[in-house]
Amino acid sequence: MKVVPRPAAAPPVPPLRRLGHLLARRRRLVMVLTLLGVVALGVPAAGTVSGLSLARYEAPGSESDRARVELAERFGTGSAGLVLLVTAVDGDVDGPAAAASGRALTARLAGLEGVAEAASYWTRGAPATMRSRDGRHALVVARIPGDAGRVRSEILPKIVPEVLRGDAAITVRAGGGEEVFRQLVPLARQDFVRAELVVVPLVLVLLWLYLRRLLAAVLAVVLGALAMVIGLALLRIPLLYADVSTFALNLTLAMGLGLGVDYALFMIARFREEVALGRDRHEAVARAVERAGRTVIFSGVTVAASLSVLLLMPFDFFRSFAYAGIAVVAGGVTGAVLVLPAVLAAVGDRVLPRRPGRARGTFWPGLATRVMGRPLLYGGAAAAVLLLLGSPFLGLRLGVADDRVLPASAPARQTSEVIRAEFPAEETDALQIVSADTSGDLSRAVPGYAAALSRLPGVAQVDSAAGSYAAGARVSAGDPSRFAGAGGTWLSVIPSAELMEDDPVRLVGDVRALRAPFEVLVGGYPAELADYRRAVVERLPPLLALILAITFAVLFLMTGSVLIPLKATVLNLLSLSVMFGALVWIYQDGNLSGPLGFTPTGALDASIPILMFCVAYGLSMDYEVLLLSRIKEEYDLTGDTPGAVVAGLRHGGPLITAAGGILAVSFAVYGTAQVVFVQMLGVGTAVAIIVDATVIRAVLVPAAMRLAGEANWWAPGPLRRLHARIGLSG
Repeated sequence: MKVVPRPAAAPPVPPLRRLGHLLARRRRLVMVLTLLGVVALGVPAAGTVSGLSLARYEAPGSESDRARVELAERFGTGSAGLVLLVTAVDGDVDGPAAAASGRALTARLAGLEGVAEAASYWTRGAPATMRSRDGRHALVVARIPGDAGRVRSEILPKIVPEVLRGDAAITVRAGGGEEVFRQLVPLARQDFVRAELVVVPLVLVLLWLYLRRLLAAVLAVVLGALAMVIGLALLRIPLLYADVSTFALNLTLAMGLGLGVDYALFMIARFREEVALGRDRHEAVARAVERAGRTVIFSGVTVAASLSVLLLMPFDFFRSFAYAGIAVVAGGVTGAVLVLPAVLAAVGDRVLPRRPGRARGTFWPGLATRVMGRPLLYGGAAAAVLLLLGSPFLGLRLGVADDRVLPASAPARQTSEVIRAEFPAEETDALQIVSADTSGDLSRAVPGYAAALSRLPGVAQVDSAAGSYAAGARVSAGDPSRFAGAGGTWLSVIPSAELMEDDPVRLVGDVRALRAPFEVLVGGYPAELADYRRAVVERLPPLLALILAITFAVLFLMTGSVLIPLKATVLNLLSLSVMFGALVWIYQDGNLSGPLGFTPTGALDASIPILMFCVAYGLSMDYEVLLLSRIKEEYDLTGDTPGAVVAGLRHGGPLITAAGGILAVSFAVYGTAQVVFVQMLGVGTAVAIIVDATVIRAVLVPAAMRLAGEANWWAPGPLRRLHARIGLSG
């Protein structure tokens, strides 16, 4: 009996290819559901903008945070968040008319809802700290306790218009920390509206020049818009339980458009390539989802993971960017993997190149061949140039943000400029020292303690229940009722203007180091900055370790290699060094301050390097994933590492450069922003993307892979077996 061999079973169809076939078959349903989804998401997306706020520099649970709570609950007061600059129309502020108007203004301010206390030069016995050196200006300060969001969104908008009305004797201008941050919100929103009006048509033109088909360019922009809508809608979720910074809006729009366009480019390019190989439209869509879709998913996971580590920071400012990054990546991946394939199945012929037989360029494979022919020369030279460009980062100085994050035309900044130039001390930046001891009468201990505080370097004056002290001597009598509370007292330590310009955090350390006769909590703006900076620095090492570990794991799952993730980490850190060098050279040292229209302060806010690291590292790893996925695909087919690198750059080099250029444009447009934070985010990220999409991918990647050879794909036995079980493929 003749035995007929059973035919070999067909290999299983990869899940993503099956998804592509499904999307192609159900293309009309997918497009209808997408339109309905956009309409449904548009409502929450539109409401997101008005719900964004600006988080203060507060470290929850820190000493300054506890002091703020104690001031509000036991004494009904807080830091001086609003300051009014009063200018005498004729003569000086000691004239009878100006003095009478100043006292009336102080009383009117004290009676407004939300104001716990108002005091002025005229009501505090004419202290020198509240009078300008030339006598033309004086200060009125208001303490407004409560949540920062409520102060900025509800109280200040009602108070400020009421108190800005001067009279025949005085003019009034508003400033102070809370007013500065309140004015940031509309300016940041203006920045993103203006940027989007420029960047969308610009990106559309660049896409048309690259793709040579208008419909293909429009689809890519639409996908970017879809990513933005989904991202904004998803931001409504964290808004239910947390404050989300208004700056997250800029990241959502820039990254949404950029990543959406990037992912659309990769899907369209792979669809065109599959059609050129002779596959019909539906099969080409399925293959594009299988290959390019897999790459897009890996890329999205990498970018989202890089930003998600910011959730570990106990500050709403940092977490806001994690929320925004994760939301917009989810929107971009959803649009590229689920929506765009259905559209390509419906209109695919109209996104194909008009001259499909045109030969592919030789620049990228030729460059890869030259680099791999002399990897030490090309790689060493490229690395040396990048290290040189990044060297300014060695001079990094961490500082604090102040009113100069606003443009020179902002009223709050103009007020602060006069105070900084004309007044001997910073009344609104006083330290508040709250007694934690409620057991008895502290009046005997206060005079000596206040005098000792006044002798510390950089202290202009100390106000207390026992009086005001300057350089150890009492200069005016005290007001016990003002500093009295539920069994305790508090003191106000006013720093000099010179100290605030130099290093306000140093004074916090000096005050906390001074032995107090009773238990105290030190708060106020400088203390909040000190505690914030300390909390950030303490969490920095585990944050960096986690982001490196997560991206290592993602690349290992994709490649099965140990060396490739390590190489990717080193190269990405090299590109980020250029970004940090640019930030220091431009924003700390003041180069290009004229063309960019900002005022350098000689330092960078501590938040910026960490935030920029997470954003730019994720985007840099994005291009690593996009290129490595193609190299790995070619290597799996041929087993030839140099050939796979050449083929990967032939297919991916032009695409990555175009995608990187467009994403860089999306961020670079924010270099025109009025708010310096937004400028830094745009300019720094654009620099990192340009370096990464050109020098890193075109020179250092092929050089490093050529030097490593077959070791690129090495992993120890246990990890190889682990990858065989859980590694992700088509």
